[in-house]
Amino acid sequence: MPRQRLTLPRIAAFKPKSEGFLWDEDAPQLAVRVRASGSKNFIFQSGLGYRDIRITIGSVDAWTIEAARDEARRYQRMIDEGKDPRDVLRQEVEARKAEEVARQAVADAQQVEQRRQALTVADAWPAYVAARSHKWGDSSRRDHEKAIQPGGERITRGRKKGQGEFSLPGMVYSLLAEPLKDLTSERLAAWMQENNERGPTEAAKNYRLVRAFLNWCAERPEYSGIVCPDACRTSEVKDHVRAVKAKGDSLQREQLPLWFKHVRALRNPVHAAYLQTLLLTGPRREELTALRWEDVDFQWKTVTIKDKVEGQRIIPLTPYVAALLAGLPRRNEWVFSSPSAESGRLQEPLKPHKNAMEAAGLPPFTLHDLRRSFGTLAEWVECPVGVVAQIQGHKPSALAEKHYRRRPIDLLRVWHVKIEGWILEQAGVEPLSEKQGSVLRVVKTGAEV
Repeated sequence: MPRQRLTLPRIAAFKPKSEGFLWDEDAPQLAVRVRASGSKNFIFQSGLGYRDIRITIGSVDAWTIEAARDEARRYQRMIDEGKDPRDVLRQEVEARKAEEVARQAVADAQQVEQRRQALTVADAWPAYVAARSHKWGDSSRRDHEKAIQPGGERITRGRKKGQGEFSLPGMVYSLLAEPLKDLTSERLAAWMQENNERGPTEAAKNYRLVRAFLNWCAERPEYSGIVCPDACRTSEVKDHVRAVKAKGDSLQREQLPLWFKHVRALRNPVHAAYLQTLLLTGPRREELTALRWEDVDFQWKTVTIKDKVEGQRIIPLTPYVAALLAGLPRRNEWVFSSPSAESGRLQEPLKPHKNAMEAAGLPPFTLHDLRRSFGTLAEWVECPVGVVAQIQGHKPSALAEKHYRRRPIDLLRVWHVKIEGWILEQAGVEPLSEKQGSVLRVVKTGAEV
């Protein structure tokens, strides 16, 4: 069939009995190919060197005639340049795929960055706690848990004067919904101002928690660039951090008779024994409440205490304390047990101690004040500072203490018994043997008891 200028009517009328080609007059390399099935496609056919090249351009229904001619002429220009159109087409397909992959990568990166920018304190705080909590003590873990509590729980015990019926939210709770990128100096300054109204000491502690949290976030790739760790370091924020004054309250020698008289008069013997042991051994209050019977060795006169600094420490079991512990009921594994507590052990006898102080007319000493009192009262017997530090579980304060002065338990016992004896003497209390348990009697002295 001679070449004819392709038109739509001619293409529609071209219906060979078998496969056939309708060649275009304007673009000699362009034709309409009709298969036996009746499908019609534009094709390009030419030659490069000694090779025949045939390429299907596309269906006559999808391509216009002019577009097909332009495509055929483009293929012919490639051949004129010595290029195989099929190779060029493959390269174009690969380039389009690469471009699509790159475009998708950019879109994915934008989505990731959008999600990063939307990350809140609530998203990052659990990751921070999980990554760092293995380096914290129990007290620090509780501080981080308390900081994000929503509050609203009914307070059933230990409610302070003027305190509401329900617990308040943790001080960091109000920041949980904040995007990390919005923790600016202005926001943190307003947050500190709000918290100072609830209590400057607690606010200062929570400020330190948030500062450490932001520093950690700045070092993590998933949070870096969206947090501003310096936000806590500006004067705008630091001016709202009240200086925490070191507490110096401790029992004086003259107050010992009244203190022992009213503490020993407590109706609950576990409370009385706990408070006296706290004063006479100087541990942290939670270390003593966590004491188990397996930690007390009545034979070799030692007590093993779970220590937040070194894991554990062993201190002497002095005669008076041994008598106190021997007289306690063995309800379960805990030395200071409590049948009403869910854990089975004493939590913190704040209220009994407060009542005893009020009855004695003494200042409202805290439980930590009793730990502090042990250290100050030990100075009366001229006990070496390192001995007191080792008994109380303080970090060594000098090079010699760190490396050369780990005193054996027998040497600690010499000084600890002397400290206990002096305190009891000033209080007018004479300890009895373990067989007599915690039944103690007051020695009549000139001091009022």
